[in-house]
Amino acid sequence: MRVLITAGPTYERIDPVRFIGNHSTGKMGFALAEAFADRGFDVLLIAGPVHIVTVNPAIKRIDVVSADDMYRAVMQHFAESDVAVFCAAVADFTPTVAADHKIKRKTDDLVIRLKPTQDIAAAAGRQKRQGQFIVGFALETDDEEANAVDKMQRKNLDMIVLNSLNDQGAGFGYDTNKVTVIERNGLRTELPLQSKTEVARRIVEAVVEKLA
Repeated sequence: MRVLITAGPTYERIDPVRFIGNHSTGKMGFALAEAFADRGFDVLLIAGPVHIVTVNPAIKRIDVVSADDMYRAVMQHFAESDVAVFCAAVADFTPTVAADHKIKRKTDDLVIRLKPTQDIAAAAGRQKRQGQFIVGFALETDDEEANAVDKMQRKNLDMIVLNSLNDQGAGFGYDTNKVTVIERNGLRTELPLQSKTEVARRIVEAVVEKLA
């Protein structure tokens, strides 16, 4: 079976020097890629700007930079995937215009107009065919579970993995994670703080069980 996974951040260019980004390292997405490959899946990993190498030869990798790059890559390959896991921390907004030269420091305030980026998971959810299985990730700070469930339903996902920035040792930058896996039927499984490798293995187990 074929699985498509997104991982890492996206960088939205302001000028040739500066960008809008986030703290994602891609560790969770890469751990998922390795875990799926270890279970015999053919993996397509679409990765934002990160400094991680893949190990399993069953992983094919496409490197991208911006949210638009990632959107185009996902749309090109989504239809051929049996499973899609949207783990990347994609920017929600991008500058309306990127300067072609370095913006010089001035005493006046700098105003950058932003526009929404394409919602990759929602676009995939609209195109989902019968038999495809989509997993999303939600990083929340308040009303966490309600927001995650709402996201799953709005975007036509089959499962969502909830991260909380309120949990110590979980989220961006850490080698550990603590998540709640929520399924479309309302079943929820809390995974305690453990290595992202083990969290990835447990998530893959949950997906494989649904595909059986």
